[in-house]
Amino acid sequence: MFDVNEIRKDFPMLQNKKMQNHPLVYLDNAATTFKPQSVIDAVTSYYYNTSCNIHRGDYDLSYQISSEYEQGRKTVARFLNASEKEIVFTAGASASLNLVAYGYGLSHLHEGDVVLSCEAEHASSILPWFRVAEKTGAKVEYIPLTSTGEMTVENFKKALHDRVKVVAVTAVSNVLGYKNPIKEITRIAHEHGAVVVCDGAQAVPHMKVDVKDLDVDFLAFSSHKCCGPTGVGVLYGKYDFLCETDPTLLGGGSNARFDMCGNILLKNPPFKFEAGTPAIEAVLGLKAALEYLETIGMDHIESYEAELKRYAISKLSALDHLVVYNSNAETGIITFNAKGVFAQDAASYLNSQGIAVRAGNHCAKILNEVLGTSETVRASLYFYNTFDDVDRFVEAAKNITIENCVGLFF
Repeated sequence: MFDVNEIRKDFPMLQNKKMQNHPLVYLDNAATTFKPQSVIDAVTSYYYNTSCNIHRGDYDLSYQISSEYEQGRKTVARFLNASEKEIVFTAGASASLNLVAYGYGLSHLHEGDVVLSCEAEHASSILPWFRVAEKTGAKVEYIPLTSTGEMTVENFKKALHDRVKVVAVTAVSNVLGYKNPIKEITRIAHEHGAVVVCDGAQAVPHMKVDVKDLDVDFLAFSSHKCCGPTGVGVLYGKYDFLCETDPTLLGGGSNARFDMCGNILLKNPPFKFEAGTPAIEAVLGLKAALEYLETIGMDHIESYEAELKRYAISKLSALDHLVVYNSNAETGIITFNAKGVFAQDAASYLNSQGIAVRAGNHCAKILNEVLGTSETVRASLYFYNTFDDVDRFVEAAKNITIENCVGLFF
């Protein structure tokens, strides 16, 4: 097992940072993660040393940075066990999922077709399909969840039928942290001729994701959730599906040629999707982030986070005033409420104690009906969190009461 105290030294944000005059305990990793020094160095090195465009200039600096940028694509491909030509750089997971919906869905769905999703999906995974359904006459239907908010193969089979053409689901719920049975769902979906679009935003940073093993047709994730910079994400797509997908952005770099009559010859994937100047420094930072995660090992990260989560649940379960909604989830997401306390007030109290969490519906507004509550507090762990972090969180959670929360504002 890796040494978490040594790992923490790699992260400037974990060095003596305070919040509300308390040492910072950062538990909002499902939203975004801190960056190790190697990622910061990769970003700043671009601005200090090369700071020019890629795939454009006929000079040494441009060739150098173009090569480094494409090496980033190779790194992502290796990380996912994909081919380089199947890796598209986007602005983030949201941009990737929108690209699939509008670039593939609009041209392949017809009236009466069905997109099958679930009530736990992030807005980026389901909202684009609402719009596509509106434009094509298709419908969005839902896989029933269990009473605890889990997706099962049995319920997927019940919801699947011959009109389902697209299955749009997340690998790991960003609210409840449940791992969905993506590999089995994909196998069954393919037997019925359906395409599988997987939101990997909460999976790729926390566990080994092998797209060939899962056999998904599309998968999206964001750099900033796996120790990389903001402003860049990845769309993985099987090459044949990428060829059938229309770019939603046109411009320099995406076309081989065009003429006055409007005839356009697009480049092959992935380049036909990457019009304009990209976030070059962010891609270089993503490359450094994935290499950093590889040095630790995704299996080690997954097992350590699971151990932290079990420890946290063992402590939180003794607090009668808390309702924990996902005690059995295997990942590091802990979703809870304090009885009688509004979620934002609970988060504000934790903030007063130096604990950073998120409160709200976490961009999954439909799930509220399943959970029976309008909002929740989410604490999310990552591999640089410690057992001491968990202890401080639990100690603060003991005092989330109406009286203490009201005292923050009066």
